[in-house]
Amino acid sequence: MRLSTGLTVLTGCILVLSSACDGCGPGRGYGKRRPPRKLTPLAYKQFSPKVAEKSLGASGRYEGKIIRNSERFKELTPNYNPDIIFKDEENTGADRMMTQRCKDKLNSLAISVMNLWPGVRLRVTEGWDEDGHHSEESLHYEGRAVDITTSDRDRNKYAMLARLAVEAGFDWVYYESKGHIHCSVKSEHSLAAKTGGCFPGRAWVTLENGCRKPIRDLQAGNRILASTERDSSGNLIYSEVLTFLDRDPMTQKHFYVISTQNGATVSLTAAHLLFVWEGNCTGASQPAEGTMRTIFASDAHPGQCVLTIGDKGLPKGRLSRIIKKRVWEDRGAYAPLTAHGTLVVNGVMTSCYAAVETHQLAHWAFGPLRMLYSWTGPKQLQGLHWYAHTLQWVGKLLLASELFHPWALENTER
Repeated sequence: MRLSTGLTVLTGCILVLSSACDGCGPGRGYGKRRPPRKLTPLAYKQFSPKVAEKSLGASGRYEGKIIRNSERFKELTPNYNPDIIFKDEENTGADRMMTQRCKDKLNSLAISVMNLWPGVRLRVTEGWDEDGHHSEESLHYEGRAVDITTSDRDRNKYAMLARLAVEAGFDWVYYESKGHIHCSVKSEHSLAAKTGGCFPGRAWVTLENGCRKPIRDLQAGNRILASTERDSSGNLIYSEVLTFLDRDPMTQKHFYVISTQNGATVSLTAAHLLFVWEGNCTGASQPAEGTMRTIFASDAHPGQCVLTIGDKGLPKGRLSRIIKKRVWEDRGAYAPLTAHGTLVVNGVMTSCYAAVETHQLAHWAFGPLRMLYSWTGPKQLQGLHWYAHTLQWVGKLLLASELFHPWALENTER
């Protein structure tokens, strides 16, 4: 009852808000230019944001110690920035090892330090820890945390150094002691979860004439393959692209790259919905017993089966087992909305939706938008669609949090 009532109210709210959203936009600014924002130093023992380091709103949970020469050691990269001094008291180069995100934020901070205090450099006293010198489940063990000072070791600068670290983009900064500032970042997997529901620009779809087209070149009004099955007449199911729920050619995002046994590889952001088969999938074709459901791309794992298509003649969908999953950064973020709510990308059947765990629920909620474009005709839009943004915002007010991907909840909390 709660779900049904919530969805009814949700749809009503969106329809009411739609006219306001269409009419709103940045107008010409008036008045004087704002002066540069004054930076406020952190107080001793203060941390930013004001939540625990390993909470969802900060650097996130501990994912396990990284050991040298292990498979996960590949997640770390050395930092040889000459504008940063690394203490490296172990003389092993461990303090230079860190995740790419930690490296990026540290390099940005190094520039801020030199700009504010000419002749002074950033100094790292502790980085990746492989020797067990920190507390249990410390993010130093994953290369996601650094302890820093300035090269002149002037403790009067540390409060402002902490503020500069916040401004540089560290996910959690703590004025931990009189002798250093502690900074940490989210894991690469957590970053992937924050990217919503999209495909990269190089992903391809199949047009009604059988040709493939990069999703970055796809236009509203194109008809694309939307299912691996055939309709009652035996024809492949193609569906019109009504609009884009998100379309950003320039952004760099983290994608889950899912590879299957028959050679198909599809890239999706963590919160995007992917169809998987629940049941025996040992046969080449879809068996009689079993059900299809959707999961978040971040929850996919080797051994599960997805529906794929063949290269020749686009035959009936065939189940193929996932054999590998990894995280990769790629350019572009595209989320086409078709009339059917599904689409086949890189030969794998996927949903058009993200953030909420059930495809049927999302398809129902986007019904008014599909109806709108059936009246007005398809429309090419840039950026995040106002309907998707509003739907997510209102939905989180009315529906249980368990229905949403952690990415959606984190955007609200922060």
